[in-house]
Amino acid sequence: MAIDSNAPLWLETPLIRSSYLSRSLGCGVYLKLDNLQPSHSFKHRGISLYIQRALAQHGSPSKLHAIIASGGNAGLAAATASAALGVRCTVFLPHGAAQRTIDLMRGQGAEVVVHGAAYIEAVRKAEEAVKLDPQHAVMVPAYDDATLWEGHGSLVEEIARQAPRKPDAIMCSVGGAGLLGGIIVGCEKAGWSDVPLVALETKGSNCFHYSMLLNQPGAKSEFAQSLPSNVSTVAVESKDLPNMRLAHFNSFSSFASGSLGASQPSARVVEMALAHPGGVTSVTVDDALAMHAAVGFARDHKMLVEPSCAVTLAAAYQPKLFNSIVSPSPQNREAEERIVVLIVCGGFKVSAADIEEYDALLAKDKQPRAAVIGDGKVIEIIN
Repeated sequence: MAIDSNAPLWLETPLIRSSYLSRSLGCGVYLKLDNLQPSHSFKHRGISLYIQRALAQHGSPSKLHAIIASGGNAGLAAATASAALGVRCTVFLPHGAAQRTIDLMRGQGAEVVVHGAAYIEAVRKAEEAVKLDPQHAVMVPAYDDATLWEGHGSLVEEIARQAPRKPDAIMCSVGGAGLLGGIIVGCEKAGWSDVPLVALETKGSNCFHYSMLLNQPGAKSEFAQSLPSNVSTVAVESKDLPNMRLAHFNSFSSFASGSLGASQPSARVVEMALAHPGGVTSVTVDDALAMHAAVGFARDHKMLVEPSCAVTLAAAYQPKLFNSIVSPSPQNREAEERIVVLIVCGGFKVSAADIEEYDALLAKDKQPRAAVIGDGKVIEIIN
């Protein structure tokens, strides 16, 4: 059966109440299961919309060549959407990409080119390929584009239909900040701009956290005053923030950097986050807390998610951290409980063996762990 090239290629994913987490935290915890998208992550929304619009401009599938550089999930989203539309697709991956990643993309009919030691080198090679075929080739962005944010924002439109009421907070993981950009856009469209948002990263890949601090006047935190040796600052043009700077990671130390490891976040999303009426709280957690959440989520909900997704769940599996982030009183004072939505953003780079490995590592590791909230509040967690 032919695909309607104008109809959304993403699925309306379920919003389910987590009985386990709701009991543990004493509030209504709802999980937006975007791990159930055709390419296993939220990226399917915005990237499929981008390719659909490129197809409309080119006129027919034979005239379009979608090219993307990716660490994995964005590439699979592009390959899956292109396959549905009959469009040629080439994915550029850096060296170190797992053979399973390559096989999944080729299974969708995509050409895969492995180039460079880092993501940025794959990006440059992809840009060269676009220049060689200007008539047909289109560079599909991985996270920094308004069309992507529009597509990702559709998940908030769905939550607005599915949730019992407006939530007291929405939590998501952040790397380059494409998902967060979509949530901010979606909240504005739904009339939810007053909803507080929480953006979580792992220590060692937290470029968004540092970037938020660098652009907050008067920040006193050591994070704002003294960056790690592998992090530099980049000045960017901004009409709203004339002295805007972004934190740029020259290398990564987090185990979640395969998906969260953007060198720097989208400047426009940082701007939107700073201006969001409900506020955006940036949270950095240790790797072990994300691993703990991935193991717990597999045990309690029978689903596997990447560490980059488990970062979001880390707060829900640590009541002390959760209650430090989310106000104990709901916005709707007449409501019986707080309602918090966690975006289960998915990711295909995880296996049962990975979860077993995390569990074994955690059993040996009894070191105290920490999370950093906003401009430097540290929450210590004892395993």
